[in-house]
Amino acid sequence: MRKPLKKFTDFTNALLPNETAYLLSVQQFEEEDRLKILRQIDFNAQHIEQFTPYDTSIDKRKYNHLQNWIETRLKAIDVDEQFNKMLDWEQKILTDSIQAAEEKQLLKAIRKYRHPSYFFTKFYELIEHYRHFLLIRLRYADHQLADKFLKKYRKAYLQAREVKEKLHEASLAVVGQYAGRGGESRQWEGWLSDVFYNEELEGQIRYLALVRLVFVCHNYRKYDLVREKFDYLDQKLSEGLYYSKRLLVNYYSNRLMMHSHYREYDRAVYYGYLSVRARTHDYLFYVNNLCAVLLRLGRNQEALQLMQEASSEAKKTKNFHNRIGFVAFYMQALKKNGMLKNAGQYGDTFLKAYAKEILQYRWHLFFSVYLEVMFSQHHFEKLLKTARKYRLRERDKNYRSNANYLPVIPLYVEAAQFREGNISQSKFFDITTSCLADYDLQSNRTFRTFWENFTEQVPEVRDISVGGVAGQI
Repeated sequence: MRKPLKKFTDFTNALLPNETAYLLSVQQFEEEDRLKILRQIDFNAQHIEQFTPYDTSIDKRKYNHLQNWIETRLKAIDVDEQFNKMLDWEQKILTDSIQAAEEKQLLKAIRKYRHPSYFFTKFYELIEHYRHFLLIRLRYADHQLADKFLKKYRKAYLQAREVKEKLHEASLAVVGQYAGRGGESRQWEGWLSDVFYNEELEGQIRYLALVRLVFVCHNYRKYDLVREKFDYLDQKLSEGLYYSKRLLVNYYSNRLMMHSHYREYDRAVYYGYLSVRARTHDYLFYVNNLCAVLLRLGRNQEALQLMQEASSEAKKTKNFHNRIGFVAFYMQALKKNGMLKNAGQYGDTFLKAYAKEILQYRWHLFFSVYLEVMFSQHHFEKLLKTARKYRLRERDKNYRSNANYLPVIPLYVEAAQFREGNISQSKFFDITTSCLADYDLQSNRTFRTFWENFTEQVPEVRDISVGGVAGQI
């Protein structure tokens, strides 16, 4: 039996809190029913853990009208829609196929332009093409309008180009460190913050700066850099600035990581579920982030179900960073749900098919989980053979400068050596103690979680001192 208002309910279930906050701020409804429905939409968007059904006694036509109004209002402020429109105009200008009605829209956009728009540089370059188009056709009045615009914003355009070039320079350092290639990125912190807060720059540049600041946070585990900036951005998004569904879910996923770092897990999960409400290009990345938090909280069945629902995306994505991350977390989810054999088979199959890509993109994450699964299965000889084949010890030594490094691989390799009788207990203890020298059970929560799991599998090491504290927890 079809549920009442199913189409409307499905539509509103995809709406996000910042969207509904904006809609409430701009509505001017005189009719109480429409305002009542909109307020309920906002309540349901804000409280994703519960759902209040809509009033079926209200005329269905009002629901249809409200859905159309919502779609129209959000489309009008969507910066991605604006960008697509610019691309369409540009293609038609360059191929001499733009229609009179479309030119009328473009000329209106020039007259009503408010600086800075989100994609200002793209709009500027579009008008450059249009100026050529107009002059060769002797359309002096329209050419004068385009020329005046270009001269007025020439300085701003050149500044934007310069900042974008410097952003690329910052990205090389920031992403390079994140990917484990060494180097430092903290020197960009101040400049990136200045760019983000510079309201004279276009929105895209400011958001790109924020994303790179998030990477700096990952590199140094220093998330206080972005908490205030996220609150600032949240307010702007609720005002309808810099809005698109794509940007909004990206912002939510970044908030998940910040809240997770501060152990604000309820907020982390809340923003994580918001981030996967829309299947954008980075949907799989957001699923990975959410499942990592769910697994940490022991919500293992929930994580497994979410990953199974996203498995089709994992199979078709061309982004191996995200795909390998998905495989690693999926193995973890299977293991934690008592499906250890399935986890091992899944890892075996993926490694056989994509060994080259694993080594190129996320070898440390994949093998950290894969070795743990093999150890849990008591496949010690297979584990050691895998470590030798892919030179994991050597790779691990070069990876230790990474801010998020944990000695998972060497500890499981040495534990397998010990289980196979290749090294004595005293030597195993010495090697383990050496691996643990730089870690503190009290302050490093990520390491503490790993160590708890490791000592369950290798109880002999529980009394080894970790950072001056007995390893027994």
